[in-house]
Amino acid sequence: MRYTSDLTDAEWDLIYYCFPKPCKKGRPRKHVFRELLNAIFYLVKTACQWRNLPMHFAPWGTVYHYFRLWKRNGLWAQIHAHLREHVRLVEGRNRHASAAIIDSQSVKSTETSDERGYDAGKKVKGRKRHLLVDTLGLILFVMVLPANIQDRDGAKQLLAAFFARSPRRRVKHIWADGGYAGALIDCAKKLWRCVIEIVKRSDLHSFQVLPRRWVVERTFGWLGRYRRLNRDYERQAHTGEIMVYLVMIRFMLARLGRP
Repeated sequence: MRYTSDLTDAEWDLIYYCFPKPCKKGRPRKHVFRELLNAIFYLVKTACQWRNLPMHFAPWGTVYHYFRLWKRNGLWAQIHAHLREHVRLVEGRNRHASAAIIDSQSVKSTETSDERGYDAGKKVKGRKRHLLVDTLGLILFVMVLPANIQDRDGAKQLLAAFFARSPRRRVKHIWADGGYAGALIDCAKKLWRCVIEIVKRSDLHSFQVLPRRWVVERTFGWLGRYRRLNRDYERQAHTGEIMVYLVMIRFMLARLGRP
């Protein structure tokens, strides 16, 4: 039985070599990695519980085991970065981005979440996803924090983690909205030699497509197509970040796997 979230042959060929090869010792693997990925993408697309995965997939305990294993060893983030660079090359861009856009999205979370807060501006009790995307809308870094943390404070944590992971990051220019104005601009210039440009609205009472800022809004629209991200169901914030990476992995595979 095939679901719309299943990988095609062309999409699987793009990432099959990213997974570990079968070990020569021990019991042979019962479930192939492609089958496990189809189950994980089904869960992300439909927002079902792990225990309620259809019987056509591997047992839910096996699927969750590999999901958690690849979360801990960083394989999901590596696959995401690999596909992002591939998409940029296909689009005629440099492998690494030199400009980015930053923004946040507040979403409701469940009572099982370890940390959550209340966003008074959006009137949402839950968590806030802070995204840093390139000019194509592809995610460079994501950080999930309680919703009561201000945008500029969350952006400072995100940028610190982003540049600390790879000191040679080439991002030199970042566009943001008015919520990021203030001390963050000087901090970015001093610590990371990066310029943050604030894109403001000229008219507060009418709809406008703001330069550069619309790119990250489109990325939020892409994420909204997957029901698992319509609300933060995860206990750990890091798992919520991995879910965002999974959605973008599936999105980029569909983009690269087209004839």
